[in-house]
Amino acid sequence: MIPKNFCTTREAADLLGMSVSTVQLWVESGILQAWKTVGGHRRVLRDSVDALLQKKSTAAPYPALPQSPHASHTARPFKVLVVEDDVHLLRLYQAHLASWPMRPEVKLTGNAIAALLEVSRGTPDLLITDLHLPGMDGFNMLRVLSHQPELAPRVSIVAVTGLDATEIARRGGIPPGVEVFAKPIPFDRLLAKAAAIIRATNAPGQSGAPWA
Repeated sequence: MIPKNFCTTREAADLLGMSVSTVQLWVESGILQAWKTVGGHRRVLRDSVDALLQKKSTAAPYPALPQSPHASHTARPFKVLVVEDDVHLLRLYQAHLASWPMRPEVKLTGNAIAALLEVSRGTPDLLITDLHLPGMDGFNMLRVLSHQPELAPRVSIVAVTGLDATEIARRGGIPPGVEVFAKPIPFDRLLAKAAAIIRATNAPGQSGAPWA
């Protein structure tokens, strides 16, 4: 039997560990390659799914930061995802975030596709991203995330970039609610942002971090 070179959106979702709606969004965004049958059903190229699975296996090139031995094992850890293609800056993030008093659970990656896969596996409280990234850039990644409304109440996003406001606008801008911090990386402002998210999350009647 010749193996089929395509799969349904449900099969793709099961392989990638995400929802069918996310697979459909990624097809529409061009992240996954697909076509429609005469009956209007999507068929996803298996090669594009396999390529994402390969990226998924390398989504976090550095291990998560260790949790404090004094931290409560019952409290949910504060989760941070950093997207930056400069390996030296990733190591700088790793070193600084290790000193944050809330001892966050941190994952780091160097490209947007791996970041989207990481978000699909588990929503971070804070996503920190560069805008200039290889392949899919940060602008397109943020647009894809902005079309996933279920993330809005749970993820705060900060873009840390060397681009000025004019260049950001020239490249189409970024979705509302995403804060922009200028490089060099302002770790004090990022820490203040993380603390504000935790305060908002722990406020009476609040169940998740605000979008911004």
